[in-house]
Parts: sequence; structure tokens; C-alpha cells
Amino acid sequence: MTGIEGTFLVTNADDASATLRNVADSQVLTLSDNPGVETGEVVEGTVEPEPPMEVTYTVTEVAERRTIPVETVDLAPTAQTTEIAAEQAPGELTTVERAGEGEIHVLTVPEGETSEAAADVVEDEATLSRAARLGVDRVEVRTAEGVVSVRYLPD
Repeated sequence: MTGIEGTFLVTNADDASATLRNVADSQVLTLSDNPGVETGEVVEGTVEPEPPMEVTYTVTEVAERRTIPVETVDLAPTAQTTEIAAEQAPGELTTVERAGEGEIHVLTVPEGETSEAAADVVEDEATLSRAARLGVDRVEVRTAEGVVSVRYLPD
């Protein structure tokens, strides 16, 4: 088996080992030791299977390590986001490409559930995976009653 080059989200890490998920295909890889990574970090590099059984991996190259902050900010959703949300039923999601790098997700949620929905987005591992896959540097969550705007942004 050959090495796997890609972008990985560290989903679990302790002193002895770590678990990575390839953000391109969601493949889960268990490392036989921890090269110093922490849960929530994004690692771009190469992993190689360890012989003889090739069920655990070793990081052989690290091109970049970074964290991607995911935060709720005290800003209202943009006018564009509000217009999109007005046309959606609760529970719907629209994805909009940004003019530059990244994208925006517009979620319409039942009234009274906005704060809980925003907290779920911030805590969801899938938010970090998408941010890593998009190659962005931060995720900004904005809310208004019934609307959650998730902005995947460059620095």
C-alpha cells in the first residue's frame, strides 16, 4: 500500500496515538503514535501504512498544521443572506459561493431555536471538515431570529 497525501482533520488525540479523517473522502486513519497533533487541528501532509498488517499509519510528512477557528460573532447576517432565508422554509439550507474564496451556508431554523442551531454548527466536527476541505482560515457564524449564516472565510 502506498502513502496517502491530503488534508486531515485530527478527530482524536492523546499522548499515545491520534485519529485523522481525510477531509476529501472521510477515510478514518489511526496513527500508531501521536506526532504532536491535537484534536481539532488540520494537518496537510502524507501518511504511510505501517507494515506488516498496514492497519495503522505514521505521518511521514507535514506540509502544514493549523487550527481553524469556528466562532459565533455578534454581527447580523448580510442582506443577501436574509433575502435567501426569507425564501426558505424552516430546516432548509442554501449554499452560496463567495465572490472570492470560501462559501456561505444559509440555514433557516424554527423561531426560538436559533441560538441552539448556531451552537450546534460551532460544535459540529463537519463544520471543521468542510472548512479544511475548502482551504479557508476561519468560520464565522452569524444569527438573526430564525436564520443561521455560516461563513467559510479566508483570513
